[in-house]
Amino acid sequence: MTTPNIGVQLHPQATTTNQLREAWRSADALGADSIWVWDHFYPLYGDPEAAHFEAYGLLAAMAVETTTARIGAMVTCNSYRNPDLLAYMAGTIDHLSGGRFTLGIGSGWFERDYEEYGYEFGTAPGRLKLLDAALPRIQERLGKLVPAPVGPMPILIGGSGEKVTLRLVAEYADGWNAFGPPESFAAKNAVLDQWCEKVGRDPAEVERTVAIRPDEIEAWEDYVAAGAEHLIIMSGHPFDLDPLARLLDLVRA
Repeated sequence: MTTPNIGVQLHPQATTTNQLREAWRSADALGADSIWVWDHFYPLYGDPEAAHFEAYGLLAAMAVETTTARIGAMVTCNSYRNPDLLAYMAGTIDHLSGGRFTLGIGSGWFERDYEEYGYEFGTAPGRLKLLDAALPRIQERLGKLVPAPVGPMPILIGGSGEKVTLRLVAEYADGWNAFGPPESFAAKNAVLDQWCEKVGRDPAEVERTVAIRPDEIEAWEDYVAAGAEHLIIMSGHPFDLDPLARLLDLVRA
């Protein structure tokens, strides 16, 4: 069985910047292959008025305080930033990290962010259409940056929509992220393979990542059998990295 990469997503809510910094430094020291935050403006669970921190500010700090793990947002909301600006920000963080940045992106879904910060929420198909238009702009701008990203800077798309999102993954992405359970992931993975065939893309060029709960780590082999190449444990404050250490031990034994 192929040994998957292992990462952790640190939820930037109901915590402090010092606690986040301690967590990502510890995850890096443990040997995590990737460390992520999410790109939202308010908590997604628990106290809706709890403390919350902005993704790209955190990623800039993470870039200079870690040494080995790849870093990124799981995933950036396309609606919140001009695509060319997002590419520029990504390129700068890539330099700060020494070429360890992954540009994770999705179409967006959390309505409160949109309403309270003045973005048009629109419809799910409309947000996907905007993502479709943004991806080639991002790629073009990345090619124009001076200096160029240290790279390689993979683009990862998060989402499971079979008609549009997985087509965009096949057309533009170097990685794809979705959720479980393993049976669902396997089904979506097969659809992505079909889209790769339709657009003339080698499926092996797209890394398959899955976000899992800490209580799912014992099922890691089921996820690998379903096609996952990179397992990312979701972790909220208090940041318990024991599941990360345990999973690293399991897959590397």
